[in-house]
Amino acid sequence: MAKHTIVLIPGDGIGPEVAHAAARVMEAAGLDAKWVEMPAGASAVEKGYGDVLPKETLAAITEHKVALKGPVTTPIGGGFASVNVQLRKKLNLYAAVRPVRSMPGIKTRYENVDIVVIRENTEGLYSGIENEVTAGVVTSMKVATEVACTRIAKYAFEYARSRGRKRVTSFHKANIMKLTDGMFIRCAKKVHDEAYTDIIYDELIIDAASMRLIQDPTKFDMILCENLYGDIVSDMCAALVGGLGVVPGANIGEHAAVFEAVHGSAPDIAGKNLANPLACIMSGVMMLNHIGETAVAAKIKTAYNNILAEGKCLTRDLGGTAGTTEFTAALIAHL
Repeated sequence: MAKHTIVLIPGDGIGPEVAHAAARVMEAAGLDAKWVEMPAGASAVEKGYGDVLPKETLAAITEHKVALKGPVTTPIGGGFASVNVQLRKKLNLYAAVRPVRSMPGIKTRYENVDIVVIRENTEGLYSGIENEVTAGVVTSMKVATEVACTRIAKYAFEYARSRGRKRVTSFHKANIMKLTDGMFIRCAKKVHDEAYTDIIYDELIIDAASMRLIQDPTKFDMILCENLYGDIVSDMCAALVGGLGVVPGANIGEHAAVFEAVHGSAPDIAGKNLANPLACIMSGVMMLNHIGETAVAAKIKTAYNNILAEGKCLTRDLGGTAGTTEFTAALIAHL
């Protein structure tokens, strides 16, 4: 029997291309795993499941505890609710972890960026609780609970301590949203003062923080955000190091974890061998570390760092001409 059983969710658009590429790379690096492929997104409906997040997919993740997921399509201004939001809520994947670092050979306006964004993943405005009060009037509810605010703060400080990080900075708008964001930073400060005084903790109002982040991202170590801010800030951080094609992501809960590239499904280039699989591969590396396969993870990380540094086989988003399959083959050859 395989050492690990991992749920593989190809998703929509370029999802199948990048997800299968990541699985091939991990197997080539020595991972002993059985892949259980399950649907999600618009493709799940197309396959006759009747739902964008089938109960069978949720059951598989619950059973096997870990999944690697490709991007899924989310309609704008209508249609079905976000699959990602549903997945995080139903499996209580409360902590989004998005490491952002300068990559070898990828030239941007910034150098030596090394930030980890920790995002509360289950509540706030991003959870999509909206109502039409009357014709032409709608409301969107921002929910914050002491349990969730405390839980994500503990996760952030534990992450910092376990990885030798020195500072956690909360981004907030508590000067305006005094109850919701006020609760968020009060919980974070309480958690810090009670158990994590070895780590520096500070707070910045989100608009000023965004300006400082663009001015000099090297001033930041870890950023702690509520749900909506965390989504925006993590994508902004990705722009500092080369874009969403070089940034991985994880959604962590107490009983399951789903790892995914944070970019979209890019239907305009789906099936054209143009997608950069690196973000999904990097998310796979995070997954490998999570399940204890640290040696395999290190091998893959060394290989893609070498490829990027050489600059001979880069995908189009990174200034090269390589396709998805060519980049994947080059990475496997390095292994």
